[in-house]
Amino acid sequence: MGLHLGDIAPDFNAQTSSGEINFHEYLGTGWGILFSHPADFTPVCTTELGKTALLQEEFAKRNVKVIAISVDPLGKHAEWIKDINETQHCQVNFPIIADENRNVATLYDMIHPNASATATVRSLFVIGPDKAIKLMITYPASTGRNFTEVLRVVDSLQLTAKYSVATPANWKHGEDVIVVPAVSTEDAIKKFPKGVQVVKPYLRYTPQPDLK
Repeated sequence: MGLHLGDIAPDFNAQTSSGEINFHEYLGTGWGILFSHPADFTPVCTTELGKTALLQEEFAKRNVKVIAISVDPLGKHAEWIKDINETQHCQVNFPIIADENRNVATLYDMIHPNASATATVRSLFVIGPDKAIKLMITYPASTGRNFTEVLRVVDSLQLTAKYSVATPANWKHGEDVIVVPAVSTEDAIKKFPKGVQVVKPYLRYTPQPDLK
């Protein structure tokens, strides 16, 4: 039985390129992103880890810790990180889990049922401060992840966790948001002093509430 949105992210201890960690302790009281890679020295994943490293400041602004996982051992991780830093012009400073026994991959249902016993699907999990899974995305091996989209989703998750709003299609930070149906229009007008635009009784917009 696989994981679902809202489930508590399974905790684990693991060896990583940054030393031994306990996952929940590593995340602390902030947000986290765990993302998997089938193996070291794979071309698409090399670009993804490089892009993540280049976006470290953006993740830090959002109080997000990132951690990657591959089924290869620590020695290979160390060599791969050298290649990533060289080819992607970055510094990988976040941990990469060495999951040789596939314990974490199995815990998070990452083993590809139609591939080899060591092939993990390329899954990404966003985990909230309550340790609950807020988002799961799985990509095929041929398609690199869009980390600009990952940041956009984190912005949405953090905003909607704090206010009674949802974000519309293609929403980006700074744009208007949607008042959730559970809030009446009368209450929304009181709750959102910047104004409420009523398009339909069920479709109401308001400026992003956490911006001045």
